[in-house]
Amino acid sequence: MKNCKFLFCSFLFLFLSGSLAAQELYFPERGKWEKKAASVYNLDFSEAIAFAKANEYSESKDLRLAILKGFQHEPYHEILGPVKRRGGPAGIILKDGYIVAEWGDTERVDMTFSVTKSFLSTTALLALQENLITDFNDQVDYYIWDKTFEGDHNSKITWKHLLEQNSDWSGELWGSYDWADRPPSDLTLDEWRGRDLNEPGTYFKYNDVRVNVLAYSLLNVFRSPLPKVLKKKIMDPIGASTKWRWYGYENSWTTIDGLKMQSVSGGGHSGGGIFINTKDMARFGLLFLYNGNWNGKQLISEKLIEEAIQPSDPNPNYGYMWWLNKEGPRHWKGIDKNIFYAAGFGGNFIIVDQKNNIVIVTRWLEPSKVEAFINIVYKSM
Repeated sequence: MKNCKFLFCSFLFLFLSGSLAAQELYFPERGKWEKKAASVYNLDFSEAIAFAKANEYSESKDLRLAILKGFQHEPYHEILGPVKRRGGPAGIILKDGYIVAEWGDTERVDMTFSVTKSFLSTTALLALQENLITDFNDQVDYYIWDKTFEGDHNSKITWKHLLEQNSDWSGELWGSYDWADRPPSDLTLDEWRGRDLNEPGTYFKYNDVRVNVLAYSLLNVFRSPLPKVLKKKIMDPIGASTKWRWYGYENSWTTIDGLKMQSVSGGGHSGGGIFINTKDMARFGLLFLYNGNWNGKQLISEKLIEEAIQPSDPNPNYGYMWWLNKEGPRHWKGIDKNIFYAAGFGGNFIIVDQKNNIVIVTRWLEPSKVEAFINIVYKSM
C-alpha cells in the first residue's frame, strides 16, 4: 500500500512539474521536421496560402531602397548596418509542433526587422532568470554606470520601461537621437527635440534608438555579445540552424573587460538586426508555444513568459516586446484575444496561439493584409 502511495505521488509530481506533459509534445530535431497533412486535423490552409502568395509586400525587394523610402520622414536617418535583398513570400503553420502548411523558400535567410525585438526581450528574460538582473522594476542606472542613464529623467528608467517601450529615454546612441526616430508628423523638428518628456511608464512610443539602449544595457549586464548568449541559451537547444545572424551597426562597438564587442540592433530600419530563415523563426515561436520548455528542459521559466505577454499600462496591445491581441488599437477582430506575436517591417510575423497549439510564421506579406490573412487561417478551424 505504501508503495502504491509512493508511486501515485511520484506520478503526480511528474505531471505537475510538466515532465510528463513534455514527453507528449513534439520537438523537431535539428535539421529535421516531421510534417502532417492539415487534413489530419480537419484543417485546410490552401486558401490562406494562396492569399499570402497573392499579397506580397509591395515595396522593392532591394531592402535598402524599401528602408530609405519607409523612413524618409526621419531627420538624419541613414543605414548603419548590413542590409540584404529579400526573397518572396514564405511561411509555415505548425499544429502541435508538426508542419501542416508550408509555402515559399523556408530555408532562405532574410532580414526580419522588428521581429528581432522579441528575441532581444528573450535575452532580458534570461538575464533576470540568471539573476544578472534582480528585478525588472530596478532602475537601469543601478547596473549601467556610464552616462547612458544620467539626468533626472533617464535615471528613473527601469528595465520594465525599456521592455515595454514606455521609458521616453532621451539622448543619443551610436550617432542616432531618440527625437529623430519616428517623430510625430504634427510637430516640427525643433518642437519634437525640445518637447517635455513623459514620466517613464506612462506613455508608449515605438522607438528603435531606445530599443538599442536596452540591447546596449543587456550587453553590459551579460558582458558577452547578445548573439552568443542567444545561441548558447536558446537557439542551439531548440535545434536552430547555424545560418542565422544578429548584427549591430558599423559604429556600435564598445569595449568590455578589455574586449571589443558589438552592441546589436533591436530592429532593421537602420540596417542590422536578426537575419534568419522561416524554419528557425518557427522553432523560436514553438518554444514560446510550449511556455519555454524544450524536450523536457525549461529554457525560460513559464512564469517569465507569462509576465512577458502581459499588457503594459500605456498600451494594452504590447508586453515585453511582444504584440498582444487584446482589445485595443491593434486588436485583430474575430481572433482569440490571447494570441501574441512578433512583428517586423515588410510583413514578417511569428504568431503564437497557445489555446489551439498553433504557430504561424509568415514573411513578406503586405502588412495591411495580415488581419485578413489570419482570419482566413482561422476560418478553416
